[in-house]
Amino acid sequence: MKSKHIIFGAVTALAVLGVSAQTPPAVSAQSYPTRAIRMIVPFPAGGATDILARALSQKLGEKIGQTVVVDNRPGAGGTIGADAASKAAPDGYTLLLSTSSTHSIGPAINPKIPYSVEADFTPIAYVASSPNVVLVPNSSPSKSMKEFIDYARKNPGRLNYASSGNGTIVNLTTEYFKAESGTFILHIPYRGTALAIPDLISGKVDVLFDSLVTGMPHVRDGKLRALGVTSLKRTALAPGLPALAEVLPGFESVTWFGVYGPKGLPADLTARLNQALNAALADADVKERFARLGAEPTGGTPQAFAAMVKADNAKWKKIISERKITTE
Repeated sequence: MKSKHIIFGAVTALAVLGVSAQTPPAVSAQSYPTRAIRMIVPFPAGGATDILARALSQKLGEKIGQTVVVDNRPGAGGTIGADAASKAAPDGYTLLLSTSSTHSIGPAINPKIPYSVEADFTPIAYVASSPNVVLVPNSSPSKSMKEFIDYARKNPGRLNYASSGNGTIVNLTTEYFKAESGTFILHIPYRGTALAIPDLISGKVDVLFDSLVTGMPHVRDGKLRALGVTSLKRTALAPGLPALAEVLPGFESVTWFGVYGPKGLPADLTARLNQALNAALADADVKERFARLGAEPTGGTPQAFAAMVKADNAKWKKIISERKITTE
C-alpha cells in the first residue's frame, strides 16, 4: 500500500504542476544534442537526394557537435519517409530532408497524401535548389530560347517534349513553360530522362527540361545544345547560359531541398538547428559537393523557408489544375 501512495502522490504532484505523467521531459537547447541525430531521407541510397543529404549531414554534425546519421526510407515518391518523420517525437533527434516532391508537388497532385505540410511539420531551413536545363538536339533550328518559343508558336503541335513521367517535376516544368509561352508541344513520357536522351540526340524528341547533372555532360560532349536554365537568374552551375526568365519574366522552376522537424519542435531547438545548418551551408566543401550535384546552397530563416514552400505548392497546384495533370 505504501508504494501505491508514493506513486499516487507523484502523479498528483505532477498534476498540480500542470505536467502530464505522459509528457516527455523537455529538451534544453543548451544541452542539445546529447546523442546522434537521425536525418530521414525519403529516397533510395545512392541517388542525388541521398548524396546531398550525406554531404549536408556530415557538415551539420561538425557544426552542431554530434553525429548525424542518414536513414533512407524510400517509397511512394518520398511519401513513406516524410510520413515517418512527421510522426516522430519533436525532440530534435529526428529530421527530414524534404524535397519539392514531398512538400510541394506531392501534396498538390495527390489528395490522399497522409500528412499536411503546414500542420504536421516544423520548417527549419531551406538548404539547396537545383534548376533544370533546356536541351534540344543539335539539329534543332533554334539557337536560343526566344527562337525556340517563336518556332513553337508558329508550329503548334509539331514539336514534342520528353519527361520522366506524368506528374514529375520535368512534366510539370514543361507544362508550366507551355502555359507561360503560349505554345502547344506534345508530351512523350519516359521512365526517366536518361531513357529519353538517345531519342533527343537523334532528333526524335524536340526538347527536354533535364537536370544539370545528367544533361550538361551531353552538352559538353557536343551531343546536345543547351538553350537556358530554369532558375530565376543565371547560375554559376551553368556559366554562360541565360535564364528562361530573361524571355519569360518571372519563370522559375527548381527542385528544392529543405530540412523539417516534426510538428511541435520547440522554437529554441529549431533556432539551434537553423543556425547550424546555415553554418554548414556556408562551408566551401559543402558548396563544392552540392555543385557536383547541380545544386546551390540557399539557407535562410525557417519563416522564409515556409513561405517559399507555400508559394511553390500554390504554383504547382495551379498548373496541375489548369493543365489537368495526373500521375496516370
